[in-house]
Amino acid sequence: MTTVHPSPRVGSPGEAPDPSPLPGAAVARPDTGGGPGRSPRPPSKLHPGRVIALALAVALAPVAWSYGHALTRPSSDSLGIRTTEWVKDHGGRGLVAWAEKSWYTHHAPKKGGVPAAENLPVATTVSGPTSTMSGPGLKPATHFDTPTPPRLLVATPLPGEGVWQAGPRSAGGGPLVYTTFMRPNDTYTSLVTGLAWMDPRRVRMQLYSGSEQPGGSWQQMAPIPTDLRSSLVAAFNSGFKLSDSHGGYVAEGRQAPGRPLVDGKASLVIYKDGAATVGLWGRDAAMGPDIEAVRQNLVLLVDGGQEAPDLDHDSLNRWGFTPGNKTFVWRSGIGVDAQGHLIYAAGNLTVHALADVLKAAGCVRAMELDINSTWVHFLTYHDELAAPGGTAGTKLLPQMSASPELYFRSSSRDFLAVFARRDG
Repeated sequence: MTTVHPSPRVGSPGEAPDPSPLPGAAVARPDTGGGPGRSPRPPSKLHPGRVIALALAVALAPVAWSYGHALTRPSSDSLGIRTTEWVKDHGGRGLVAWAEKSWYTHHAPKKGGVPAAENLPVATTVSGPTSTMSGPGLKPATHFDTPTPPRLLVATPLPGEGVWQAGPRSAGGGPLVYTTFMRPNDTYTSLVTGLAWMDPRRVRMQLYSGSEQPGGSWQQMAPIPTDLRSSLVAAFNSGFKLSDSHGGYVAEGRQAPGRPLVDGKASLVIYKDGAATVGLWGRDAAMGPDIEAVRQNLVLLVDGGQEAPDLDHDSLNRWGFTPGNKTFVWRSGIGVDAQGHLIYAAGNLTVHALADVLKAAGCVRAMELDINSTWVHFLTYHDELAAPGGTAGTKLLPQMSASPELYFRSSSRDFLAVFARRDG
């Protein structure tokens, strides 16, 4: 008898064939890469480029976080400034110094010539007579000193060069600040340096701490309070970043953490009564209960009426981490004359030229403050007629980059404010 095997069922058009195995047929197992007699499937491999990218991401994560934090934390500085400072603080100081020096070298001032009219300062009075400050406690001035004309360094002076102009504010019949300009030498005669003169017997000085320099919590921080602006005479920049100053910092009678005062360093010293002087720490002043603040920065440019002998020597310990001592860059400094008057100077200068100007202005001791156009500012203040009770500022030199309201908002750097002196 013949056995007939059924043929597989054929589905209707479009129907998939029945996947059921025939009776007795072996069922194939999926290939799992294992089992006797089978070779294991090689594991999948990560592409080398992905490995490198992952490693870089892991390595750069802290850097990205640090830079992002620098850009997003509250600060009065621009994006460019914060980026530059971040690079300097993370091993790039040499790169920044090279870039700055290269830029300034290629933009060095030309020899000879005369200043452009727009670069010469104008009188700081708004219009008419100076605004006379009055009120409870303001000291009357039965006698007040006036500045001696600086010794000019160019034989043919410009109109107004070296002529002291009374500032916009006065008290007791006498101006509280005087300003003028002079050229730093007879080679670069198109450059202008601004000068400001203050009598510490008639004004008082206050060191305001910055949110980043020195950082921490202080009572005296920007903005300058509104209720003090009626007696505000001037405000100006302080010194280098503390990490570059080779010195210490004291404000409100206490030392900034990790910033002890260093003997032999140039020091702007402010006493409890607001009087101020410039000297060598450990010789001209020492810490005591009468001292309110000390801002140290490098070493003295002028001492005993004589300029330091190594002003042309590019020493980091002596003159700080700068684009180069012989490079023309915006620099500032402050000193005292034989009578104790304070003299501030700023302009596009070398270290030697800054010392020349301060000595020519009569300083017997003087020190460098900050450099770079970003940080060099001197502002005098007057009553703003359009806003009673408010204040407006005038730049010592028109080229200074700061807004006149610079210190009426938060500040990352410390600075000096000058107020009319009051009794008590």
